[in-house]
Amino acid sequence: MIRRRSHPDSTVSTTRTEAYTDAVFAIAATLLVLDLTTRSFTGIATDADLAAALLQMTQPLMTFVISFLILSLMWMTHVSQFENIARIDGLGLWINNLRLLFIVLVPFTSSLTTDYSDLLLGRILLPINFFLAIACSWAQWAWSVRHREEVLPGLSEAEARRQGRAALSAAIIAAAVVVASPWVGSFAFFLFALDGPLTRLLGGSRSVEDAPTPPDDPPPAR
Repeated sequence: MIRRRSHPDSTVSTTRTEAYTDAVFAIAATLLVLDLTTRSFTGIATDADLAAALLQMTQPLMTFVISFLILSLMWMTHVSQFENIARIDGLGLWINNLRLLFIVLVPFTSSLTTDYSDLLLGRILLPINFFLAIACSWAQWAWSVRHREEVLPGLSEAEARRQGRAALSAAIIAAAVVVASPWVGSFAFFLFALDGPLTRLLGGSRSVEDAPTPPDDPPPAR
């Protein structure tokens, strides 16, 4: 039987893409903890010894928490995007796959940050990893806006561009984290706290004009 091929410009439902993406994010977030579980304690005889050993894991714990939180925020962004993306084509799938490529690398680059934080590469590889993943997120939304009529049915152009500016804000901050990380290490990730103000500065927050207009009050009964 000859398999019928679809038109190259056709789009498909996002159901399987979302399921695959959720699985990759879940696995990557789970693998982060392996860097903690593989660290064995030796010579522990008292509570004081255990407390001292745990204090020595401050850097791995901090890297784990930061990486997990940023992965969670990126997953939430993906969920938000695909609440609006109804269809996806081959290029959209590959942009999403490229994003997932950088997601699955996060546990590896996190371990490098922990083990080689005294080296320049050890401090910047994780921020670069997150920057590339976030840049793919912005690129996927830009692709969606470009094909808004087919991909984002029911979403106004103003709202689509507003969300695009929010994605751009995250990419700008991720780039700033890369620049700052050689000097302050993992503390550079706290720059993501500026995401909200920068999004509003870029015009990505919902304006009064974009807000839905409440219905008029019904006329009083006579």
